[in-house]
Amino acid sequence: MTSTASTTRLDIRKLTARIGAEVTGAGPELDLAPPDVTALRAALNEHKALVFRDVSLDDEGQQRFARYFGELTTAHPTVPAVAGAPSVLPVDNERGKANHWHTDVTFVLNPPQASTLRSITIPPYGGETLIANAAAAYRDLPVPLRDFADTLWAVHTNDFDYAVPKESLDDAERERKREQEAIFTSIRYETVHPVVRVHPLTGERGLFIGGFARRIVGLPDGESRDILRLLQAYVTRPENVLRWSWEPGQLVLFDNRITQHYAIDNYDDLPRRLNRVTVAGDIPVGADGKESYSIRGDASHYSPAPGARAA
Repeated sequence: MTSTASTTRLDIRKLTARIGAEVTGAGPELDLAPPDVTALRAALNEHKALVFRDVSLDDEGQQRFARYFGELTTAHPTVPAVAGAPSVLPVDNERGKANHWHTDVTFVLNPPQASTLRSITIPPYGGETLIANAAAAYRDLPVPLRDFADTLWAVHTNDFDYAVPKESLDDAERERKREQEAIFTSIRYETVHPVVRVHPLTGERGLFIGGFARRIVGLPDGESRDILRLLQAYVTRPENVLRWSWEPGQLVLFDNRITQHYAIDNYDDLPRRLNRVTVAGDIPVGADGKESYSIRGDASHYSPAPGARAA
């Protein structure tokens, strides 16, 4: 397709039928005029993930670009930011690999509305990022299962093994991973979110689950795992997934409210680093109109949540 708004200089072309579009015409510094920002907002609502090639950005430039979409969060509720850039998180395989399906930071009350990833160090092969359309997954559900999912709420938490050490790791590597996990869980969070979230701009419903969703409210652990596994299988259907192969000078923007993503561990432990900047979001709302609520952990230092309520 062509640009979402004919008054802009942008060209926006679909990458797959269900998710993803490539944006050209924004320039290497992604310095946007107001009509361009409007066009990108509309394109993000439609395509869920936007990719930009041949960008020339430093950390300051990435933060400037992300601010077109709203106020920034700090880098992470528990993990340190890049020195001198409090909103930039280094996504570095030295800190662990996010090779599980997840939506960013759903263990807090108001997870980011959008995330940006910028390529810094790219391995010569592998290391792709998968991004899935959770709205398409919801639409794929059979009607009885969709109606059932509308009624469910799930507890999201950071208190679990984010990156389980492999049996092949030596003692030093195991210790390093234990230290990383201790940092990740240094503040423990539990938040209850709707399994089906209503997008605040489009009204679409999407499956709001992923790796931080650990159990269904009111159900035993066994049944919770089975239900989450069943629903998650719809999210990760190949038809719903964009597989992005990274190159130097690229940036990806995705709607964190209605997608999941996964960093593929297929590059033999070669150096891989992306820098992430996230945009503050609102409190999720379910199909019944009710808002998420916090059980444990104050994330106001990360992303203030107006009108937040506790359990």
